[in-house]
Amino acid sequence: MSNLNLKAKQQNSYDAIVIGSGASGGWAAKELCEKGLKTLVLERGRMVRHIEDYPTASKAPWEFEFRGTVPIEKRSGVGAARWGREETMHWALAEDEQPYIEEKPFRWFRGYHVGGKSLLWARGTQRWSDYDLEGPGRDGYAVDWPIRYQDLEPWYSYVEKFVGFAGSRDGLPELPDQIVQPGFELSCIEKYYAEQLKSMYGNRHLIQGRCAHLTDPQEIHKQQGRNKCQHQNMCNRGCVYGGYFSANASTLPWAEKTGNLTVRPDAVVESILYDEEKGRAIGVRIIDRNTKEAMEFYSKIVFVNASTINSNAILLNSKSSRFPNGLGNDNGLMGKFMACHNYRGKGFATFEGFQDKATEGRHPGHAYVPRFRNVFKQDTDFLRGYAIGMAGGRGMTSDTDVIGHQLRDNLLNQEHGPWTMSAWMQGEMVPVESNHMRLSDTETDKYGTPKIVMSVEWTENDDKMTKDFLEQQTEMFERMGFTNIAVSDSQAPPGSDIHEMGGVRMGKDPKTSLLNKHNQLHACPNVFVTDGACMTSTSTQNPTLMFMTLTARAANHAVDELKKMNL
Repeated sequence: MSNLNLKAKQQNSYDAIVIGSGASGGWAAKELCEKGLKTLVLERGRMVRHIEDYPTASKAPWEFEFRGTVPIEKRSGVGAARWGREETMHWALAEDEQPYIEEKPFRWFRGYHVGGKSLLWARGTQRWSDYDLEGPGRDGYAVDWPIRYQDLEPWYSYVEKFVGFAGSRDGLPELPDQIVQPGFELSCIEKYYAEQLKSMYGNRHLIQGRCAHLTDPQEIHKQQGRNKCQHQNMCNRGCVYGGYFSANASTLPWAEKTGNLTVRPDAVVESILYDEEKGRAIGVRIIDRNTKEAMEFYSKIVFVNASTINSNAILLNSKSSRFPNGLGNDNGLMGKFMACHNYRGKGFATFEGFQDKATEGRHPGHAYVPRFRNVFKQDTDFLRGYAIGMAGGRGMTSDTDVIGHQLRDNLLNQEHGPWTMSAWMQGEMVPVESNHMRLSDTETDKYGTPKIVMSVEWTENDDKMTKDFLEQQTEMFERMGFTNIAVSDSQAPPGSDIHEMGGVRMGKDPKTSLLNKHNQLHACPNVFVTDGACMTSTSTQNPTLMFMTLTARAANHAVDELKKMNL
């Protein structure tokens, strides 16, 4: 029997294991495979292959039974409310897949399939500046980041060249320029807003949103088999053109071409295996999603990219004599200081001008106002600030309050409505220790793993920030001559807009952080955490570019350390 076990261990051994196949997991796989490491990617959801597994891609409304609407009786599954259209219902989870306990209201949206949320994301991408990285230390909350912009800049460029982004170069110190292809032109109402904003406020800017779309594919993108964005605005169904970045269209096929990649879907990671004598992680234990069989895989290094909440859960559940509270959790801070972005503030208004103009075609991105509060100095009664997403356009409308022939004629002869502007805040949630997740001591899911307990709520700082957005957005609309202004607080709970971060934060001191400047666990250096769990603070930018950049940087460091026999 011992020989059989040795043989099984040998067959299940790799140079590296990556937990998760989304944006950051795909980048870990790409970098490790390119550098010659035999790499196993574990994904708890089903297999999704680029193009062939996008069942609703490019379908017209009349090709769906109810033009895309899902009957109420069929709306079930975790996340079904969010993906409540027939075009996207195939991404929803089964009700019993991973129930969690809401100690406080929290919305958790997941992408359990190969590619993860890289198939579902909003694709907004902005670099951080030192104003963001220095925020915690400067404002006296959380802990200082162990890295600065100069550490990230070459890796930002490295990732941007491979992924391909559309946008503008704006010369703003608070939002560093990046490598971009031509952006999506602003509409006339957005251009008007940008001119008025700069004229009236000076330090506020409306720019083209930077997004992960190809508008001028380069040779590196053609080698990936990707093509120019077709402006279909059907992105979260899966893009058969590869016009926007996803792990399925880009990093995973690239890794596969090396011959070093193995992807195992339907693998629910239970824990990371730790060898007390070696003082290192030696592999991962999984539960097969279909058979419920427990299996173990072995490797020299482990990258944890299961998305923020699950990465925390896996590490907390990885207990041993050395780490009774979770792998690397000597200071007891794992799972704490959870944060996300605050999207509670919403705005809408109409504009009576530009009646001789209309938009043509579809725009897969939106305009963007970088953070203008507390950037260069503290100028409000709340910490940090918020960016604002904006979208201006002019739709078609008709009177549908009639019936019969008149209703038919109205629908067939629509007229242009007024110009409108929508606005939504994206605020930085300050991490506090009381906002945390933990594992239940009494309840387990169908795989036998402890249920996750979420205990995260908005703080007074979030309330003050939201109030400021409501006041400022109302004022900006009014000063620029907009009408029918409606600005409100949605009161949506944390987690409502996906960007959860923290729990395994980076830092300089092992007493106050879990990871070092290269995303290694202080207490177990051959385990790397490079998804949202590693974030020390959230800033206001969309986080996925940061995750991918940190991952590429950490993966290359891991390879260097392996060569030096340090891991």
